[in-house]
Amino acid sequence: MTRRSGLPVWGLPGPPLFLLGMTWHVVVRGSLLPGLEGSAHLVHLSSNESNRRLDYCETEAKLALSLDFWTLSSENLIAVFPVDPVKENYVHKVKNCIFSVAFPTPFKSRVRLVAVSKEVLEDILDLDLRVSETDDFIQLVSGKRIVSGSIPLAHRYGGHQFGIWAGQLGDGRAHLIGIYMNRNGDGRAVLRSSVREFLCSEAMHSLGIPTSRAASLVVSDDEVWRDQFYNGNVVKERGAVVLRVAKSWFRIGSLEILAHYGELDLLRTLLDFIIQEHFPSVKATEPNRYVEFFSIVVSKTAQLIALWMSVGFAHGVCNTDNFSLLSITIDYGPFGFMEAYNPDFVPNTSDDERRYKIGNQANVGMFNLNKLLQALNPLLDPRQKKLAAQILEGYPVLYYTRFRDLFKAKLGLLGDRKGDEDLIAFLLHLMEKTEADFTMTFRQLSEITQSQLEELIVPQQFWALKMISEHQLFPAWVSQYLLRLKSNMNDSDSERRKRMTTVNPRYVLKNWMAESAVRKAERNDFSEVRLLQHVLQHPFQKHSAAEKAGYASPTPSWAKDLRVSCSS
Repeated sequence: MTRRSGLPVWGLPGPPLFLLGMTWHVVVRGSLLPGLEGSAHLVHLSSNESNRRLDYCETEAKLALSLDFWTLSSENLIAVFPVDPVKENYVHKVKNCIFSVAFPTPFKSRVRLVAVSKEVLEDILDLDLRVSETDDFIQLVSGKRIVSGSIPLAHRYGGHQFGIWAGQLGDGRAHLIGIYMNRNGDGRAVLRSSVREFLCSEAMHSLGIPTSRAASLVVSDDEVWRDQFYNGNVVKERGAVVLRVAKSWFRIGSLEILAHYGELDLLRTLLDFIIQEHFPSVKATEPNRYVEFFSIVVSKTAQLIALWMSVGFAHGVCNTDNFSLLSITIDYGPFGFMEAYNPDFVPNTSDDERRYKIGNQANVGMFNLNKLLQALNPLLDPRQKKLAAQILEGYPVLYYTRFRDLFKAKLGLLGDRKGDEDLIAFLLHLMEKTEADFTMTFRQLSEITQSQLEELIVPQQFWALKMISEHQLFPAWVSQYLLRLKSNMNDSDSERRKRMTTVNPRYVLKNWMAESAVRKAERNDFSEVRLLQHVLQHPFQKHSAAEKAGYASPTPSWAKDLRVSCSS
């Protein structure tokens, strides 16, 4: 990606939901079936549209009070796609199919329910919250019980990992348990990564960023051995399960694996299925449907990554097997929310070359979209290939435009004015030089009054702005900023601050916050997990308990050198 006008680009209704549940096995990624996503549960949510599509006679979605009245189905997938004829679970190459049947292995020890999302259960899965208090629910979300109609499936896909083709992949812990027009469950993981994923996916949703959702988190006393930092130091951790929900779990790697092995008929079948289910604006009979599909994915991917950047989110592992075809955030691993502003921020300790640093995410997005185009090319004629290549060339402008608009909103700027990009770039430069906190700088700009800025008075409670104010160029930036604010038509300082506090969160899931919750959860104290869940559901609102816990304060000294693990 390039710089334009001085602005650093940092590198560049009711469809079925797939449920993924964390499997309990100690197996590593892909050890169930290499190249299979693992034990992923595909579940359709019974929203009104879902019922219509399934020819249900109900006109209103009702909340189920028991799992006895709640069913899943795998027929929609099995009827369309060939399934691996091998029924046993062992490592082998899979060809000419999309899924394998794979039943989850339940925990042997006691299972505890740590947290649930009321919104996901009731608004997406049509389950009354009281269902989560039953043993049947805990057995379902921990992999012990299979709901009527469910045939657990594991998804086969490939992908480019750290820029290199990795062949057949798949998550050995994920099971697709069925379709319910809204649900997805993933396999066996450890408590540490499960707490992080549960909290982050729900936090991202509340920030307005497209993402998979987390319905529940359960923990057991089963022992799982993990080399947390891939340094040879294997430690014992506790097994846990997150029930994940998404409209689809198909990713770029789902198409890459088929194109790579020349399974073009199956590639066409999968593409047509995805378009029919999730891209209603593309006509299934349109000869250029694959080009139109690609155009939408390019546009939405640019939008997604710009949204990540606007909240300082670094995914950590932007491989093609982790990039959703629906342009939603999936596969939360060694992610991180940037604290001190640093374009080179890398949350993943195993990323030695810093390929997935936050400032390179837009570039990686274009790399991944190019791999998607290569997977589509066997199905395109010469004219369509040229058109698709032109669409990809337009990605940097799409990303840059959205990035600029988001950051203008973060500064409370209305309309378009010459120099807006320079104003944004100037502030980011000062933040980098002073190592100011990214989230709190913008939040405190949302709270400080214009008169305080005019007098260059930064109260002590605005500690992030206080750091920037010590830079010799801060007065120059303030002068430019105040001059620009005067050009806002029909605006006032109170309106500016009100507007900015709706786009600049006060709370994000910083690494130290998640670590604190994990350490307590390891001792069966789930209070901070639940506190964070509540706080992060309302990230723009000031919360007394969050303030007391220091969630809007500088990073505590004990957390200065925390590392993010890549293993799960």
